[in-house]
Amino acid sequence: MAAHRKPRQRPLGGQTARTAFTVALAGAATATAFDGTGHAEPPLTPAQVKAQVDKLYQQAEVATEKYNGAQEKAGAAERRLKDLQDETARKQQRLNEARDALGSVASAQYRSGGLDPALQLALSDSPERYLDGAALAERAGHRQATAVAQVRGQLREIERLRGAARVELASLRSRRAELKRQKQTITAKLDEARRLLSRLTAEERRRIGAQTPGTDRASRDAAGAREALTAPGSVTAEAPDARAAAAVAYAYSKLGSPYVWGATGPNAFDCSGLVQAAYRSAGVSLPRTTYAQIGAGRRVSRSELRPGDLVFFYSGISHVGIYVGGGQMIHAPNPSAPVRLAPIDQMPFAGATRVV
Repeated sequence: MAAHRKPRQRPLGGQTARTAFTVALAGAATATAFDGTGHAEPPLTPAQVKAQVDKLYQQAEVATEKYNGAQEKAGAAERRLKDLQDETARKQQRLNEARDALGSVASAQYRSGGLDPALQLALSDSPERYLDGAALAERAGHRQATAVAQVRGQLREIERLRGAARVELASLRSRRAELKRQKQTITAKLDEARRLLSRLTAEERRRIGAQTPGTDRASRDAAGAREALTAPGSVTAEAPDARAAAAVAYAYSKLGSPYVWGATGPNAFDCSGLVQAAYRSAGVSLPRTTYAQIGAGRRVSRSELRPGDLVFFYSGISHVGIYVGGGQMIHAPNPSAPVRLAPIDQMPFAGATRVV
């Protein structure tokens, strides 16, 4: 009977288990290789790289405009804080002078060790003169009381100013933290775009109209110079006024300048920085960000566009250019391209403003 017994199943262990696990993995790998699910992802085509890079640049530009806005607010908070500190210092100086004057009066009174008024009247050779002097002393006392009240008021004002300064300092720290966050976002997006573009050959990058950020500056400047030569002579004459014409002329003079996020010229720009600099050259002060620039004039329809009008793109109003006529604008696109002429159909149109 013993010879017919079924052998006991012994658990796998030690080297046997490891061997079985290795065989199982090998089998899984073989099966995966046959059905194709284990293959590496196919490389992106240049068109796919361009689509991803364009999206990254657009996201970076959104962060850039937020950075510009935070920087503008931080600058304003810094100026307000400095004004408050200056005003506090001036009031502190006046307070110190008032305290010194009160201290001198108090010291004089202590040294004179004044007598009881009734006794002074009894001992006086001239009661009439004493009464006149008493009235003078009473008026002096009133002035002293007024001075004390003024000192107390100055103390309250200084404390108010210090409280306001603490609020501005907290605001400034918040703005600086926001700047840091947006800077990190921008840097990450641009680094990812640079990594994607580095996978392409120079010829592939040329075909999709992009360069790795920071490369081939000379050829980009030359391209900008060639574009400048194509500027129609009638553009400035078609502008609605002399300021718009001057802004367009400035934009043409900056063709080929590099894109640098946060830059407002004179040698590098981001999109809103170029617009701000162009109108600044015409004597017009514009806000720093695209979100504010779209409200800095009279809104016009696409069919009403004239040279010098500001044209905005994307639903978040994150990009801006200067219209120059013929369906073209001059703008600072992104780090892979310099300031250039481009059709306004190139991006999703969001609106236009005529600076007034």
